[in-house]
Amino acid sequence: MKKIWIGAGVACALMLSGCGGSSNETAKTETPAASTPAGGGEAVPDEANGGTITGKVAFEGTAPKMPTLDMSDKPDCVKAHNGQPVKSQEVVVNGNGTLKNVFVWVKAGLPDKQWKVSANAVELDQKGCMYEPHVLGVMTGQNIEIKNNDPTNHNIHPAATVNADFNQSQSPGAPPIMKTYARQEVLIPVKCNVHPWMRAYIGVVSHPFYAVTGDDGTFTIKGLPPGTYTVEIVHEKYGKQEQQVTVGAKDSKTADFTVKS
Repeated sequence: MKKIWIGAGVACALMLSGCGGSSNETAKTETPAASTPAGGGEAVPDEANGGTITGKVAFEGTAPKMPTLDMSDKPDCVKAHNGQPVKSQEVVVNGNGTLKNVFVWVKAGLPDKQWKVSANAVELDQKGCMYEPHVLGVMTGQNIEIKNNDPTNHNIHPAATVNADFNQSQSPGAPPIMKTYARQEVLIPVKCNVHPWMRAYIGVVSHPFYAVTGDDGTFTIKGLPPGTYTVEIVHEKYGKQEQQVTVGAKDSKTADFTVKS
């Protein structure tokens, strides 16, 4: 899974008294670029001047053995994997002892701003009768582009509880299905009514400060305005954890998590 990285801008000015200058002096400060364009509007990313939170999600204990998916009654799916067995992606422990497919996001602490939605769509592919990626993040109002790269029909059925649900078939070679979600919801499970083993999860948030752990189990969240944040991790099997992290302008902090079997 490719990593997802994100950033946001921040406006910050230091008071003259905090700089040790006198009242008739002009304070010389390093001011991060404004997160809101001149004249107001939506907050936009500023990767250079914000704070950064990095971390990893370690796995402690014996990794559970994932079952082999039974595709035997779907010849096209078996053929796509050259007859090789395919394991469930419910728990993927990396070789370095970290956990893959963990959704990480800033749950609380952000300033009350309307963050600009990326014009780029986030892709959810159906390939080899599996969803790719298994876990993805998207902003409210951002397009999700759902593709079918298999020679078989699929049926996309996210089980949203806060957002409007949909249940739509997609034939081979059909144009991508474009969907958006209006409300924050972490996580939305996705299934295929044709292939019951297919599962994916969508994290929908109202800002761009999120990530998904990949093959090394790490995450990076960039461009945070100075402040104290609640960072939460969410996994389909092991649930949620959170911790508070404080960052300043151009500051970098580490937030490591441990998931136990």
